[in-house]
Formats: sequence, C-alpha cells, structure tokens
Amino acid sequence: MGLMGSIPLGPIGVLCIQRTLSGKFRSGFASGLGAATADSLFASIALFCYSLVMSFIESRMTLLTVIGGLIIVGMGISIFFKKTKVHIRHNRTGRKKILKDYISTLFLTLTNPAYILVFIALFTSVGIDKGGLSPAMGVLTVLGVLCGASAWWFVLTFSIDLLRKKFRPRHLVMLNRIAGTLITVLGLLAIISAVTEAVKI
Repeated sequence: MGLMGSIPLGPIGVLCIQRTLSGKFRSGFASGLGAATADSLFASIALFCYSLVMSFIESRMTLLTVIGGLIIVGMGISIFFKKTKVHIRHNRTGRKKILKDYISTLFLTLTNPAYILVFIALFTSVGIDKGGLSPAMGVLTVLGVLCGASAWWFVLTFSIDLLRKKFRPRHLVMLNRIAGTLITVLGLLAIISAVTEAVKI
C-alpha cells in the first residue's frame, strides 16, 4: 500500500528527481523518506483516528491546500532560478543539508491531508477492517506502508542517480527550468482546485 500510494508522481516526485540529478542520491532519497514518513502518518490517521482528525481537517481543507500550493509554487520558482554551478560546488564540499531535504518534503506532504483518503481507499480495497484491527496489527500495517513507500523512493532515486553522471551543467540548468515550471504549475493547479471547490460550496 505504501508502494501504491507513492508511485503517482506529483510535485514531490518531481522534486525528488530534481534533487537527485542536481545533487546526489542521498539528497533525493532523503527527500523521498520525508514523503514516506508523512505517508505513514496519514496511514496511522486512517487506521486509528480518522473521525477525530478529519472533523478538524475538513473545515480547514481549503486553507491547508492553498498554503501547501503556495509553498510548492515558491519551491518551484526557487528551483527555476537556482544557480546550478553554485549548487554543484556545495555538493562537492559536503555542505548539502540532508536533514533539510527530509524535513522540507515531510512538511510539503503533510500540507495535503486529503491524502488520508487515499489510504482509506487502499485499506478498504484490500479488506482491512479498521474497527476490528488490533493495535499490534495496526502498527505492523503502518510499518508496512513506511517500508513500501521507502522502497519506492529508493528504487526511483537510485535509478535516477545512475543517470546523474551523464548530466552536464547546461543539462542541469534545463532540468531546473523544466522541474521548476512543472512544480509551479502543479502548485497553482492545487490552489485553483481548492478555491474552485470552496466557491462551489
């Protein structure tokens, strides 16, 4: 379920690919682990406290989505204008902040609480009864989600890292432009979708 929930490539996936190509494997993988951690938290909510948390989130869903969209847009613009040569030099001197990569994608993923519904659907599709699930099995299920999601990000970033040495600075500049534009567009679409839904209501 962690694997199935992580495979669709949204802005987080694009961000992990960009960080892997313009940085190193550990940068992209750390970013993926941040998303995997957030997915595990969403899975925990879906299993143990859906009704309690969603009653709080539903009334603030539009605001949370807009905030998340704005952060994604800001990150997309930042990547678009990133100075590639400086970025490469930082990686060579070991100043890349892996923890920052992890925390940033963890926070970005958490700004999309609607993803809890994805895990509700996944649990239902495989016949998991949330009400009859023991605490121990619930914990094992969440750990399974974490392992599955982490495995996906490892495979993705490791595969992308194999291609990284073929990229030259000019290619990285183009990559940053494409990734920055795509991430910005996805952020704007999230904002537009949230606002449109709010207007309908």
